[in-house]
Amino acid sequence: MKKQYKIFLPCILFLTLLFGLTSCQKYLNKTADSTVQGDDAYKNFTNFQGFTEELYQCIPDFTNAYWTNSWNWGEDEIISTSNNFHFVNKIDLGDFWGWQSEFDGWQAGWMDRANSSTNSDRFSKSLWPLAWYGIHKANLGLANMDKLTDATDEERNLIKGQLLFFRGWFHFELIQYFGGLPYIDTLLPSDKQLTLPRLSYKECADKAAADFQAAADLLPINWDNTTAGKNTLGKNQLRINKIMALSYLGKNYLWAGSPLMNFSSTGSETYNADYCKKAAQAFAQVLQLCESGAAPYSLLPFSKYSDNFYTTGQNWLMPGGTEAIFRGPYYGGNSSNWGTSKQYTPSIVGEGTLIFVPTANYVDYYGMANGLPIADITKPDPVSGYDPEYPWKGRDPRFYNDIVYDGVKVVQGSTTDEANRYANLYADGTTAGLGSYRDLSTGSRTGYLLKKFIPITCNKYDNGYDYSKSLNIHIPYMRLADVYLMYAEAVAEGYGSPSSSVAGYGKTAIDAVNVIRDRAGAGHVAPEFQGSLDAFMPELRRERAVELSFEGHRFNDLRRWMLLIKRPYTLKTAVFFNRAGTFNTTDPTQNRVQNLREQVILERNFTQKHYWLPLKNSDVTLYPGFNQNPGW
Repeated sequence: MKKQYKIFLPCILFLTLLFGLTSCQKYLNKTADSTVQGDDAYKNFTNFQGFTEELYQCIPDFTNAYWTNSWNWGEDEIISTSNNFHFVNKIDLGDFWGWQSEFDGWQAGWMDRANSSTNSDRFSKSLWPLAWYGIHKANLGLANMDKLTDATDEERNLIKGQLLFFRGWFHFELIQYFGGLPYIDTLLPSDKQLTLPRLSYKECADKAAADFQAAADLLPINWDNTTAGKNTLGKNQLRINKIMALSYLGKNYLWAGSPLMNFSSTGSETYNADYCKKAAQAFAQVLQLCESGAAPYSLLPFSKYSDNFYTTGQNWLMPGGTEAIFRGPYYGGNSSNWGTSKQYTPSIVGEGTLIFVPTANYVDYYGMANGLPIADITKPDPVSGYDPEYPWKGRDPRFYNDIVYDGVKVVQGSTTDEANRYANLYADGTTAGLGSYRDLSTGSRTGYLLKKFIPITCNKYDNGYDYSKSLNIHIPYMRLADVYLMYAEAVAEGYGSPSSSVAGYGKTAIDAVNVIRDRAGAGHVAPEFQGSLDAFMPELRRERAVELSFEGHRFNDLRRWMLLIKRPYTLKTAVFFNRAGTFNTTDPTQNRVQNLREQVILERNFTQKHYWLPLKNSDVTLYPGFNQNPGW
């Protein structure tokens, strides 16, 4: 039987009864339901916590919501040509309607499909319906806080803090994709017509900030150190705490202060310094608590970097270690083998035919080990030391951790296919000159493969995805490295300089980036990027692209920076080259190539409307105040 990570207190019987009395109706199409009869759900901490913990089951696992999963929608990833049903392909075509189940015949998306808050089926967790349901449930709990009479002050604070966090989190997750929406902070009557208008992004962000701040004021840093939390000692990692609330307070403020959101609220395509300052102050609190040891979060050493994303041979241990700040439950560890592990392994050595590969233009962001970027991968760069005849040599250590390039040893043990033990990713641009790993339908279209989220042994010969290996892949929504980089962005833009810092914390934006590079063993931010915001921000964005690569952040980052529709961010490219000299099987970084070039294989034709996803037509016709996003 598949093991599953549980966070529930001992009230499963009560939950079973409770679930039968609730409904997963979204706010925009609510019927008279979701009312628990009587006060039993709220009378003591155990019951109320059981009521509250259904909210955790409303968090989608975006990496395991279908047999194969699409969550990288920027210029970072492309799929094999034989498949076209995933949302990333629809994004490439400019068809942003594809997030909706009405326009997704395969039901392969994680934002809108079959949904349930009461089971552990990964196929029934999606953002749009469960966010609205979660908001309603949080408001239902908050409206009944006065009924929690058999509880200590600590227990009341724990319940209220969780409810406030989830109300803020679900709203934030929605508005970052759709813009300002009605902010539902009270129970809505089921017998009256809906009239709540869409608020501006700023108005929604202010309300979410109030919820996150109130949650942070009520919640502990670590549940293990509370009286109530000792009942589940050592099993509280997923429970909402002060660090999570402060981290999302900062993220919510930074997003509100970003160019797209500021433009939608004020008409200015610049950062809002006031929001950025608020974000920087929230992040500074988080980092102070973590660095002092008061909070149980720290960066994993680079030797354990993969623990952020997967564990193997550890009895289905949930990945994340000390670095994951916010994750939802996983819905069956072995399921990740049949999704993520297969979709990143080419069929020449794997068992899947739908392959997601990193674009060459995105791999270009991985600079040199000395911390310098590569200006043009086709040209020698005496400043950084890059040599296009040895393009895999001397690169950022994260390049070797994340990327499979030509010559990498893929099959580690015995194989009946010795010719494909090493990745054949060379190509001269002709059909006859393609390495065996570069089949356009079932291999790499770009000259690279991704191994950030899977062991290199995930192939049909080493069998690294076998059930006996207990491989569990689970990518967090937020980890501590992200907080450092968001702090760097917020403090630089809030206070006007990469040398700025938050009073009482001390680290500058430059320092925060260097913390992340130190962990990886990459060089510090070079002096030429430290003198001004114009010099620093492109380097910060490159660092964010590398450290958080393929974790689902890039699409929203490009949107909020108002770069999504601009070249070169609309381009997806592949590399072509010939092998030259002796093929080195011991150290593929020493392999020489000739005629290296980069070629556009796809250009996305976006317009201003593509900065926001379209809302459902069935929803925007409910009443005049709930209008469609511009252009859709």
